[in-house]
Amino acid sequence: MAENPVNEHYYAVIMAGGGGTRLWPLSRKARPKQMLRLLEERSLFQTSVERLLGLFPYERIFVVTIQEQAAELQEQCDQIPVENFIIEPMPRGTASVIGLAAVALQQHDPQAVMAVLTSDHFIGNEENFRRALAAAQDVALDDYLVTLGIQPTYPATGYGYIQRGEALGSYRGKAVYRALRFKEKPDEAHARQMLESGDHTWNSGMFMWKCSRILEEMRLQMPELHHGLQKIARVWGSADQQQVVQQVWDGLASVTIDYGIMEKARQVAVIPADDLRWSDVGSWDSLFDVLESDEHGNIVMGGEHIGVDTRQSLVYVNQEHRLIVTIGVDDLVVVDTGDVLLVCRKDQAQKVRQVVDQLKKKGTEYI
Repeated sequence: MAENPVNEHYYAVIMAGGGGTRLWPLSRKARPKQMLRLLEERSLFQTSVERLLGLFPYERIFVVTIQEQAAELQEQCDQIPVENFIIEPMPRGTASVIGLAAVALQQHDPQAVMAVLTSDHFIGNEENFRRALAAAQDVALDDYLVTLGIQPTYPATGYGYIQRGEALGSYRGKAVYRALRFKEKPDEAHARQMLESGDHTWNSGMFMWKCSRILEEMRLQMPELHHGLQKIARVWGSADQQQVVQQVWDGLASVTIDYGIMEKARQVAVIPADDLRWSDVGSWDSLFDVLESDEHGNIVMGGEHIGVDTRQSLVYVNQEHRLIVTIGVDDLVVVDTGDVLLVCRKDQAQKVRQVVDQLKKKGTEYI
C-alpha cells in the first residue's frame, strides 16, 4: 500500500458505463467489458475497485454508470454504498460523466478532489499506480488539472497523445510536467514522429483535479454543459433530481473531456507513469500484452483447444463440451460465444467495432 494516504477530501470516481465493443462478441450491451472476468477470477471492474483500497475506503469510491448496468455493478462490489452509484441517463461522452460526478461530489463535500479513473483497464504494477495517484492529489491541490500519461512503446493510432513541456517539480518522488498539448488519435506517420520525439505520452484517460476547478473550466469552455450542471446541482438530493438530470441530458451533445476541456484548458499537468504495466484491454489482440501464452505463443481461454502447427493465436470458448481445433494457422483470433463465432487475423482485431456498427444498424440481437 502507498505511504502517506491521500486526504479525507480525495475521492475516486470510476467511469463504468461503456460498452467495450472491440471485445465483441464476448462483450455485449447487457454485459460489457468491465463486467467480464477476462484476466482472472475477478471482473475488470472489481479489479479496478480493489487496487484503490490502499488510498480510498469504499465510502469514498463513486461509480458513474448507466441504469442498465448499475444493478450488476452493485452486485459485483456491494461494499460500495448504493448511494455512491451515480446514474447517467444515457451516454453523452466523458465530459458530461465527469461534470455530473463533480456536481455530486461537491454537494457531498465542497472541498472534494476527484480522481477520474477507468473501470476496464489492466494495471500490472498496482503499487506504482497508487503512488502516482497520491502524487497527483498534491499536484491537483496546486490548482492543476492533472492527467496520467503512459510511456508509449509503439506508434499506436488508437490512443490520444500528450506532449509534455517544462518540468513543474517532483511530487512524492514523481516527476511532473506542464502539458503542452493533447493530440487525438493520429495516423501512423504522426504517431511514429511522436514516439521518436521522446516528449509524448499516451493519454490514459485518467485525471485528477479539484471539483471546483474542473467545474470552473467547464463554465469557461463548455457553458451549455455547465448551465445544465448548475440546474442539477440546485436539485441534487431532492425528489426532482432524476427528472432534472434527464431533462438536461436530453439536450446535451456527446463530447469527450479531452476535446471539450483538456485541449484548451489552462494549468494542465502530466505525470508520466511508465512503470504501470498498463493496457486498456481494448481489443482481442491487446490480451497478448497481459496474459501468459504457451510455448507456441498461443492463448487459450475456456473450453478445449487442440492446435496443430498453430502459433501466436488466441482461442476463447465460453462453453463446456466445446472443442476448437486449429491447424496450420498463425496470428489468428477465434472467439466462440455459442451464438456467435468470430474468426479474424490478430492484426485486424480492431475492426470488430465496424461489425458492431453494422449490427446496430440492422437492429439484431447479437449486440
